[in-house]
Amino acid sequence: MNGRTPSKAPRSRKRTQFNLRGRLLLVTGALGLCSLALVGRAVDLQLIDNAFYRAQGNERFLREIAIPTSRGMITDRNGEPLAVSSPVESVWGNPPELLKNPDRLPALAQALGVSVDELTLKLGQRSDKEFVYLKRRINPDQAHAILAMKIPGVFSQREFRRFYPQGEALAHVLGFTNIDDRGQEGVELAFDDWLRGTPGAKKVIRDRRGRIVENVDLVRPAQPGKDLTLSIDRRIQYLTYRELKNALQETGASSASAVVLDIHTGEVLAMANLPSFNPNAVDGGMRDAHRNRAVTDVVEPGSTMKPITIAAALEAGVVTPNTLVDTNPGWIPNGHYRTTDTTNHGVLTVTGVITKSSNVGAAKVAMKLQGPAFYEFIRRFGYGSAPHSGFPGESAGVLPAPSRWSGTTKQTISYGYGLSTTPLQIAEAYAAFANGGRLIAPTFVKGQRNEAKQMLDPHIAHEVMKMMQTVTEPGGTATAAAILGYHVAGKTGTARKASGGSYARRYISLFAGVVPVDNPRFSMVVVISEPDPSRHGYYGGSVSGPVFHNVMEGALRLMDVPPDDIDTWLAAQAADEAKRVGKAPAKAATTAPATTPATTTPEVAE
Repeated sequence: MNGRTPSKAPRSRKRTQFNLRGRLLLVTGALGLCSLALVGRAVDLQLIDNAFYRAQGNERFLREIAIPTSRGMITDRNGEPLAVSSPVESVWGNPPELLKNPDRLPALAQALGVSVDELTLKLGQRSDKEFVYLKRRINPDQAHAILAMKIPGVFSQREFRRFYPQGEALAHVLGFTNIDDRGQEGVELAFDDWLRGTPGAKKVIRDRRGRIVENVDLVRPAQPGKDLTLSIDRRIQYLTYRELKNALQETGASSASAVVLDIHTGEVLAMANLPSFNPNAVDGGMRDAHRNRAVTDVVEPGSTMKPITIAAALEAGVVTPNTLVDTNPGWIPNGHYRTTDTTNHGVLTVTGVITKSSNVGAAKVAMKLQGPAFYEFIRRFGYGSAPHSGFPGESAGVLPAPSRWSGTTKQTISYGYGLSTTPLQIAEAYAAFANGGRLIAPTFVKGQRNEAKQMLDPHIAHEVMKMMQTVTEPGGTATAAAILGYHVAGKTGTARKASGGSYARRYISLFAGVVPVDNPRFSMVVVISEPDPSRHGYYGGSVSGPVFHNVMEGALRLMDVPPDDIDTWLAAQAADEAKRVGKAPAKAATTAPATTPATTTPEVAE
């Protein structure tokens, strides 16, 4: 032996090779297992259990959006459109996406008509939302111009906007809708469920910019709103509005209302109020002008109450049309006050009490009546209860029960103080007189027939009509309301306005009338508040009577109602012909009715 130690190098090399091979196998095995797990998971997600992730994808790209629908059209009784829905566009945006492009906001703000700061603040407050309206219900051309700017995150959608062709003339009847096309006032509110319809819905796929790339499914079809035909006659409505407006300008009054009813059906043919508003451009100002005063505001009816007082006495059998009433010396005590006439009328018949509008005469007739019976008679004519016309916010008025009456209440009620009514209630009561004593609740819907209730014997109703006819004939208080060729029955009313627990020197001028008398068609009430006494006075005959004359003269012609006073019409024609040739017939002055305000002073019910 040479004494050397054996070398260990071959054994170390083998161990190193073994360790390297093992590591490679371990890594390869681990990678294989991972790959197998990934493939298995992919198979599970893509083929076996893919519902969850498909739903998650749909949440990001599949949307259910509303399909807008148009509101039903409102027409007058002749099919003329009064309210229609026009298609418009609303521009909306995705705040997060818009805020990523601040350099485009100035151009967008200019197109929207707002300041950059205002737009930035609006987007910042909704930065966690994906939807915000930028400008609603604009002209489609304007919306398309904004979209043409291709600003990321800006889109548009179809909506509908209400348009009212008659503007202010029908504003109080129709009302208006809000920006979401929901009825807010008037007929639009009363029949909102009928007019509104039901929006549809569909599923669509949007891309990451919010654009619709595919319509997936129709969830439910849109159902347009139903059309509504009103009882209103657009032509008579315009006449009423125009004449009220002229009256306010001529008399300097603060407000006015008028109602025209079809006597036999109770349909409202016209209802106008001033001041009015433009329903096409409703803003937050002038809220007082939005009130439909003919339905919601109450007034003391003044002497328009006297025909009801006389009718109660006729029914009770305590008077006849020819019973004499001594009104000397033109006043009687009324507690600490007096019931007065504008002049001493002396001895009058019951008919003369209506003709001359004597407060003293009405009070003396009411003294013959029992309080509870008088109260119940007034209630029969709709005073103290809502007319049930279907109009939102209608007032019932105020008629105190006999248990609340003082010793002077019955006397003051007899000539129109101590109770309050709406113009619509007065028109309804006068229509009952003309309809043979049958009361019909008013309606704004054409063809709706409310039940007629017999409130008064037809013979008594006819007697009262003939009494009221004398009011518009020579010697009455409302010759300005007379219409050539027609017999007109009516009653003036002039009431002082209550203020601070007493009565101010401000007046309400009323005229309620029916035409023609022999075959009644229309009942109309005109109420003008606070006329300037220095212009045309403040009496109902001279302030409200001419409005009745002008509107009814036009309505009779439009509806082709035949005259019921041919003799007077022929006499007037003969008089005109005589003037033309320079010969005045002897009977012309006594036969033709006066068409100018009465020379006798109308009453003030005090």
